[in-house]
Amino acid sequence: MKRKLMAAIGVAAMAAGVVACGSDGDSGKDNAGNGGGGDKPDAITVWIMTGSAPDTWLEELNTAFEAEHGVDVKVEIQEWNGIQEKITTALSEDGTVDVLEIGNTQTVGFAATGGLAELGDLGGEPWNATMLESAQVDGTLYSVPMYGANRVVIYDKAIWAEAGAEVPTTREEWIEALETIEANTDAQPIYLPGQSWYVAGGFIADEGGAFAVKEGEEWAGSLNTPQAQAGMEFYQQLQEFSTAPKDTDEATPQQSVDVVPNEEVASWIGLGWEAGGAIAAIEEKGETADFGYFPIPGKTADEPGHVFLGGSNLAVAERAGSKEYAGKWLEMATSQEWAQKYVDAMGGGVVPNRTDVTASPEAGSFAEAMVQAANVGYLPPLTTGWANVETDPNPIKEFMTKVLNGDDYAAAAEAADAEITDRINRE
Repeated sequence: MKRKLMAAIGVAAMAAGVVACGSDGDSGKDNAGNGGGGDKPDAITVWIMTGSAPDTWLEELNTAFEAEHGVDVKVEIQEWNGIQEKITTALSEDGTVDVLEIGNTQTVGFAATGGLAELGDLGGEPWNATMLESAQVDGTLYSVPMYGANRVVIYDKAIWAEAGAEVPTTREEWIEALETIEANTDAQPIYLPGQSWYVAGGFIADEGGAFAVKEGEEWAGSLNTPQAQAGMEFYQQLQEFSTAPKDTDEATPQQSVDVVPNEEVASWIGLGWEAGGAIAAIEEKGETADFGYFPIPGKTADEPGHVFLGGSNLAVAERAGSKEYAGKWLEMATSQEWAQKYVDAMGGGVVPNRTDVTASPEAGSFAEAMVQAANVGYLPPLTTGWANVETDPNPIKEFMTKVLNGDDYAAAAEAADAEITDRINRE
């Protein structure tokens, strides 16, 4: 799931290619510098994840950095598959990597092991508030935001036009639109599997709830609360319009390529890479995809619904060859000037990391809908134990299936909370 979230950079950015500005095969140990000391290194090594940055932006940034500091930049492109283990190993060694991109929920774990350097001087920048939360541990900055991405509602324009349904701005209007589609077409009004827990988390956040809360020094599951119950009730209301299974998530089957291109689906909730995948799959069949996009509606028209804000952060390795010049590169890359150039190069298809950077995506695009919801993003509990909760069998998924199948809410939530509490407090 994390790999997919991190890759969700909007349809406009799907085609952005990334190439290394150095050799992919060189670990960077020979030229990384002098153990983080004050001497100027010959080069620094930067790890960027595949698909995260256009090659033109990287090349221009590194040319500017090299001209200003006289230090070469070796970019090594990494794959999400297996990256947790690769980073863990790299952070335990001297000089393997200087700057690295990490998933925004990974900062707390790598910081806890002592693998990341503190970045106190960058704490005062005008970062996106939700993204900044993921970059800090107990008020100390260990990474800085790079970009964000979130889900939106993707709809088939032809089906909605046939039904006479209007694009909604509130939950109530959303339900009315689905009822209109159900009454006037043969299409499935919305495809929503029973275990799309990131979506459910947004509805719970709309109500002021969360999957878990901190109590003293430990965390506790918080599904057995009025707020979580209200969020799940709305999820259940939406799911009743769907024929999707109640015991799987959006990846089983993969909604974007296995379901949407092969069934009459009026709408679904997805990420940018999923929308791109669905379009490609439909076109491969010789058909035309005509999707519209809107933010997940909130309880009122004043604010969209909360969405999980995935994305990436940039960090400096504690055992970098040169922490000094790694910090200088990171500071330049995330400055207002280069952050704006990055968003522009991505075609507006990412949520900006800074409040003084403007995204101007194409009107009617996935990116436009995504950016509209960026200010109401939410994150799961930022603690090393959260990874234990996500591990299968995920207790939140099992809880959702029980509720959708009509089990007693309090009993299902109590059992899930006990499991969440046990897992989240493990090292």
